[in-house]
This record gives sequence, structure tokens and C-alpha cells, in this order.
Amino acid sequence: MSQGDSPLPTTLRIAVGLLLVEAVGVLVVAGLVVDALLTEYPGRLWSREPVTIMVFATVVAAALAGLGWQLLRRRGWARGPAVALELFFLPTGYYLIQWGVWLLGIPVIAVALTCVTLLLAPASRAALGIR
Repeated sequence: MSQGDSPLPTTLRIAVGLLLVEAVGVLVVAGLVVDALLTEYPGRLWSREPVTIMVFATVVAAALAGLGWQLLRRRGWARGPAVALELFFLPTGYYLIQWGVWLLGIPVIAVALTCVTLLLAPASRAALGIR
């Protein structure tokens, strides 16, 4: 039985699931931020801030989903960028907590650390062909 024929280990399946959940979460939070901006400043639909936030959020969400897809297909190269992207969520969560949004900051940190741990797990490394 080759590496591609064996079922995905639970660690890798959960990590991929978390990446996809984060992709959706990034888009939802960005949408809420843009909604708040537009509610406060109604005439700014195509101004710089809302457009920049949505473009950046879309790129991050696409990266998370794309890396999740590649990990699902057992592409070992996707693990490094996925771990790096997850590490960017740690300061994000920290600052959310500092700004008083701890109900969002704590889960952001917890999910990022969980995903990194799962991607570095021996079973995930073996499934991706990484020593």
C-alpha cells in the first residue's frame, strides 16, 4: 500500500478542517468589519479601507483553503506555508485580546496553536512524506 492509498490520519484531517473553518472565519470577520465601517461612514463603499480589508481577507482565506486542499492531497510542501500562516494568527489573537475582544482573540490563538500542533504531529508528517 503506497502513501496515497492509505487513509488520512486524524491529525491531518482535523488540521485541514481547521484551515477551512479559518478561511470562512476570516471572510466573516472581514465582512463584519466592512459592515461596521459602512454603517459608520455610509458613503464610503468604494473607499480604500473597505476594499483593502475585503481584498486582503479574500487572499488570506484563499491561501488557507488552498493550503488545506493541498494538504488533503498529501502535498508535503504545503505544510510549511500553512504553519507559517497559522503563526501569523498568534499576534492577531493577542491584539484582539488587548483590544478587549477576548471572545474572538482566545479562539483565534487556540485554533492556530492546535492546527500547528496537528500539522507537526508524527502521523501528519508521515502522511505527507516528511521525515
